[in-house]
Parts: sequence; C-alpha cells; structure tokens
Amino acid sequence: MDRSSIQIFSLLLLDLEEYYFEQHTAYHVTISSKKERKIRGSFKVCSRSVIFDPDDLEEPILKIPLRDCKNIEFVEKENNPFNEPRPSAMCISCVQVIYIKESNVIAPYRNERLHRASCLEKLGDQTAMSVAEKPHMECAVEMVLPLVCNPGHVCITDESLYFQPLNGYPEQVIQIKLHRVRRIYKRRHGLRPLGLEVFCTENDFCSDIYLKFYNTADRDEVYYYIATFLENHITEHTAESYMLQWQRGHLSNYQYLLHLNNLADRSCNDLSQYPVFPWVLADYSSAQLDMTNAATFRDLNKPVGALNKERLREATGKTITLEISARYRGMPEPPFMYGSHYSSPGYVLFYLVRVAPEHMLCLQNGRYDHADRMFNSIGETWKNCLEGATDFKELIPEFYGTDASFLENKLSLDLGRKQNGSFVCDVVLPPWASDSGDFLQKHRTALESQYVSEHLHEWIDLVFGFKQRGSEAIAAHNVFHPLTYEGGIDCDRSWSFGQTPKQLFTTPHPQRITPRFHNMTRSSSINSPISELSSASQSKDSSFEDLTEESRKLGWANMGNLKPVSSHKIHKEAVTGIAVTRDGAAIFSTSQDSTLKMFSQELKDFQRSMSFSNMALSSCLMLADGKTVVCSSWDNNVYFYSIPYGRRQDTLMGHDDAVSEMCWFDDRLYTASWDSTIKVWQCASDSSSSHKRSQFELLAELEHDAGVNTIGLNPAGTLLVSGCKDGTVTIWDTSSYTTLQQIHCHDGTIHHMAFSPGVSVGTGALCYVGDSLVTSCCGTLLSNTVTKRIPAHSGAVTAMWMNDLCTTVITGGEDRQTVFWKLQC
Repeated sequence: MDRSSIQIFSLLLLDLEEYYFEQHTAYHVTISSKKERKIRGSFKVCSRSVIFDPDDLEEPILKIPLRDCKNIEFVEKENNPFNEPRPSAMCISCVQVIYIKESNVIAPYRNERLHRASCLEKLGDQTAMSVAEKPHMECAVEMVLPLVCNPGHVCITDESLYFQPLNGYPEQVIQIKLHRVRRIYKRRHGLRPLGLEVFCTENDFCSDIYLKFYNTADRDEVYYYIATFLENHITEHTAESYMLQWQRGHLSNYQYLLHLNNLADRSCNDLSQYPVFPWVLADYSSAQLDMTNAATFRDLNKPVGALNKERLREATGKTITLEISARYRGMPEPPFMYGSHYSSPGYVLFYLVRVAPEHMLCLQNGRYDHADRMFNSIGETWKNCLEGATDFKELIPEFYGTDASFLENKLSLDLGRKQNGSFVCDVVLPPWASDSGDFLQKHRTALESQYVSEHLHEWIDLVFGFKQRGSEAIAAHNVFHPLTYEGGIDCDRSWSFGQTPKQLFTTPHPQRITPRFHNMTRSSSINSPISELSSASQSKDSSFEDLTEESRKLGWANMGNLKPVSSHKIHKEAVTGIAVTRDGAAIFSTSQDSTLKMFSQELKDFQRSMSFSNMALSSCLMLADGKTVVCSSWDNNVYFYSIPYGRRQDTLMGHDDAVSEMCWFDDRLYTASWDSTIKVWQCASDSSSSHKRSQFELLAELEHDAGVNTIGLNPAGTLLVSGCKDGTVTIWDTSSYTTLQQIHCHDGTIHHMAFSPGVSVGTGALCYVGDSLVTSCCGTLLSNTVTKRIPAHSGAVTAMWMNDLCTTVITGGEDRQTVFWKLQC
C-alpha cells in the first residue's frame, strides 16, 4: 500500500517541546551481504531528532534522537560507496533507533540499540506558498495542537488570515476567510497571555486554528483587527451576558459550561487547559437511574477532593470541624491541599486514549499506562475519584456529547492485559446504561436535570468563580498546587500539573431563575413598520376576527403595491421562519444558524437568543395564547419555547428526518417532514404542572411519495395542502385525513404552499420564487396569472409572514436579511 495519499507522520512523534523544521524526499538505503535495499520516503529534520517516514505503509517510521548520534556526515560523490550515478548521500551513525507504527499499527514504540550507519539519498526539497493579498501585518507565531506546537508565520490581510508553517506540515498554507469567522478568544498559553483561538462555528468547542504569539502586543493587534469583521463580538461574549442568558433559560447547562470554558481559556487544542465539566451523578451501580432522587447526584457544592470526608482529613490534615491544622499551616508558602489537579493532560488522555492513542504514546514516551490503571470502567473511575489518594479529576465535555467512540475500542488497540487476565477493551458502563449511546443520552439528561440546574452555580463558584482562590477557596477545601494558577512561579513546568481556569466571577454566582416575561411597550411612531403588524387596535373590543371579508379582499387585491420599509440583518445564516406576537410587540425568527431570536417592536433592540440543538431550525409559529413559540428543526424534533418563562418548555420527537414546516389549528399540530410524512398531533397541556408541559397524541400519519417540504391550512382548518420535493401538491380533508386532490405542479421542489385569506382554495396568492416576491391572481390551484414580481432579497426569499389585513409583510432571506414591507394604497 502506498503512503503518498495518506498523512501518517504526526507532530506527536516528536518529543515534548521539540520542533519539526523541514523535510526532504529521500531513500533509506541499507546493504547486507552485498545486497542493497532502498526504501523511498521523506527525511524530516527536527530540533532533537531526525525522522525517516517511508512511503510504504508496512515499513516502520524510524526516529533517531540526535543525542544518540555518534556521527552525521555527507558522503561526497567521489567517495560514494554506491554505484554511480547517484545524488549526495548522508550517513548517520547512532547507538539507538526508535521504530514507530510498524506494519501501520498504533502500538508502543520499539527501541533498538545498534552501531551501524543509516544512509539517506537526497532527491529534492519542498517549497512554501506565498500570500497574494495586501497584508495588514505579519509576524512569527506557533500553531498550537494537542501536546505540540508548530512554528511558522501568520499574515492578516483585508480578506484572510494565513498561517504558513515553516516545515509545510500539515499543509503548506492554512487560510481562513475573515468573513467566515464567528468567534475569537484571547488565550493564556503556558499561563502567559500569548494565545489566540479562531472559530468559524457558533457551538463547537473545537476551533479552526489556535495560534501562540511571541509577544502580547502582536496577539492583541491581530485580535482587534479580526474583531472588526465580527458583529457584536465584544458585547456578546462576556461571562455576565452568558450568565444572564443561562439564568433565564436561553442557554442549556451544557451550552453555558462550554461558553464559560471558552472564556476561561479552555481549549481542545491545549490539553493542559482542556474544557472541564463536572461529575454530576453519584450512582453508577443501580439498575435504574432515578433522577427524582437527590442522592443520585453528586454534591456540586464541593470539589471532588472534598466529597469523601475521610480522604479530605488525610489529604489536608483537617479535623471534622474543618479547622486548618498545623500540617496545613506548616507548609511552605503558598500551601495547598491537593498535589494533583482536577484537569491535566494525563487525565484528559486517560479518558480519550481509545480515540487518541498517539497522544497518549507521545505523552508517555511511547508507552501506554499499566492496564489496571487505564480507563476501564466508569463506576471504578468514579470510585477512585472518591477514594484514591491523588485522584481528584473531573470530566470532559465528551461525556455529555453524542459521539460515544471514546468509550469503545473501535481501533482494536492492544491496551494491555489486567491482573485478572482480561484485556482492556470497551469501557464498562453502569448497569443503568444499555450501551454507550444510552449512557451519553442519560448523562446529558442528568446534566440538564432540575437538580443540576438548581445547583450548577455552586460548582461554577469552585471552578470559575469566587471560591477559586483566597479564603473562600480554603474554606471550600479547593486549594491546589501553586503551579496550576495564573501567575505560577514556573510557567514552563505548569502544563503537566494542569491549569486552573481563568477566574471569571469574583462574587457568588446567582442561581438559575425563571423570570417573568415583561411585555415590551409598543412604539407610538407612525413610521414604525411594527405599528402596522396588528392592522387594528389590539384592545378587547377589536381583533382579527372582526375583520370583514371585504377588507381582506381589498388588501389582497392591492398586494402588488408592497414597498420595503426597512431591512435588518438578524441572523448569521438564512432566515427560515418568522412569527409575531398578537399585539405586534415582539418578533421571533428562526434560522439555519440554529437559533431562535426575539426582537423588540422596531427590530433594533435584541432581546433573546435561544439554541435548542446544533442543527438548523426550519420554521416557527406563534400559538394562539401568544405565550408559546413552536420551532421545527433538522434534528427531527419540534421545540416549544415559553415566552413568559424564557426557556424551552417541551420537545416533541416525532419524525425520522428533518421537520420542514408546521401548522397549528385549535389544539392540533401538523408537522411535515423529509421522512415523507405529515403527522397530526393532539396537544393538551398538563394543568397539574406548574410549567404547563404538554402531552402529544398522534392522531394521523399522512404518507407521501417524497419528502414533504411545506404545508398550509385554510383559515377554517378544514383543508390541508402539502408540497413535496418531487413537485407534487396534495390537498387533504382534515376531518377524515383523506386525499381530495393531488397535482404534479413542478419538476423541482415545492418550497411554499399557502391558502389565500378568506377563501377555501384561493383567488389570490403571494409567494416567493428565487429572490422575488410574486403576487398572482388565480381561480384554482391549477391555473394562475402572475400580476407582479417584486425584487426582495439578494438571495432566495426563504421565509414570510403577513398580517390579516395584508397591509404588512415581513420576509426573510438567504442573505440573512429581514425586510419589512408596507402596503402603499
């Protein structure tokens, strides 16, 4: 098998703090009994070793530490012992060669001591690419990866960030377009303010690039230059703003912890500052997990080291009354309670060895840990964290994710045999988990449970807050080795101990709350487009039901006179749904950027942002009570968002593919999906619950031949129309759920279907095609006439809302714009 198309070499093969400088295409030549053997590959020059990386996957990588070299010399052509013609050769005499990845198997390294020479024939060098745009600035940096750093240069232009590694690894130039950047963070690297991490996503905890600068001024200049390309960057990403969003239910516990880790310099590219998450469960032995029992959960008010009183007494020398003993007072300044940390490179790789074996081999000089000390069982690991003399580790975000591969030995690694004779394989799960996926699902549920939500602020105080240092840390038994804190006396050694996160809060963190929603006052400005949303006074004496049929028809007939009033960029991806409260006070919109956002009357005052999952939201609608927004998602779910409580109220997991659109009539919810079905649900609120959770009963399932992309109900709720990806339109009777009519209208996807106001099938239509609004007049669904095409967005129109009088329309587009339209009579 040829290695030419596969990247086998890794910086993890280097020693810690070793640099890889350059490579040359070469042959490794050996001669035995006058028989010559040549192996083609690349010769890599590093600061502490030379490495030969063969093209043949079956051949091992050869690493020769420079300290073990007796002689390195070039052999001149006239003295070349090999047959002419040949290029220059280099001979290396050494006492030791390290063999890595023999037969392409990730395994402990094999060291062989010898005294023969290795010869390498040089064929050619590689060149680096150049940056084309006009640079803003350029300086030397290092790209940070787990356990290694790669030196190079960074260049910032008016369009892109470029990183060019000096050695061309892993590629000649890494380019990041500045308009794609969503988040940037200043980082401490080695407890020094030199790092910068760039994200092109909203929710992932793995970045696109992490750079370490050689001085803080260069780092800050690059940071503020990139920040000018971001919207609301400085105001959005603060601990206080995230805290308020979490308190009000706009962020899940998982999302909030990820944000805090990011703000506290935790990065998946820095194993000494890997994101830290808490153990939240204490029950790993029961057959069933009871999340209504407080004893099921870990005490979040205490660090792991203080959960076991007996061990705490031994570790700190404290009495049961928690008085500081002579032992603690007698320690050299500054004293500490625990000699190890709750997060360190060794602990992170302890959990991740099955998916990152090369990192473990790099950290431990080419060896795995003893089999009995590996991550063998979740229950045993928790027990050791409670009872072990030096084990105080917390968890990592993977325990609350969706990828269970770190719990399974999918690579069939030989991780050793334990003392009981069994081999290390998959991680042993608690009895209450049927498989690794079930474990993660229940673990995520535990993190978002009521108990954890009520106590998570206590753990935040310990790790990110006011109990991290000083007298409060001492009282909470939360004092670690001084090298783990910012300002430690030896920054170069601190990484192996682990590092305490940057302190984000200096006062007690508030508990999670569910504040009452306060109605926003409406603007009295006549020019405000939102003042037209309700189309009538919203007092008890006037409502949409009072509108006459003639007024509706008059407004509909004048739809061609729509004029744009204002335009606003709300989301970072295409707008997919728009819903407006009955009084026009608030506007909700969904987007492919996975967020539901709420804005005030004039669409200038950002109020809330909610993310239910990492996948796109496809539509939204407002329920008749005006207190609930329903959102559909590409993750197959429907989410109910409570406006008064400011949080997710319910989740309906109803389909096998993305939910594309929804309709609501009385207590029935109609959901369309790319799984080729429409489902009809009877929704009833649980009056006994203070949170008014709903119960969903499936009434009908309407089958289609292709994925359903859009649905619509007539005003009376008696007819349902659906549009499919294959261009088919179907009309259904909602009383019997039978098909009334089916028409193949288009060769492509039907993007939107709707009934005109006040009629059953429709005498008029306002739809969107491409980047325009189209008004048409039609007698039936089979015949129509376009009366006017109105340019609307720079990209496709992807969402639309109109009031009952047809005097105000709101459109959302692929261009991320939300445009307000007003009828000009």
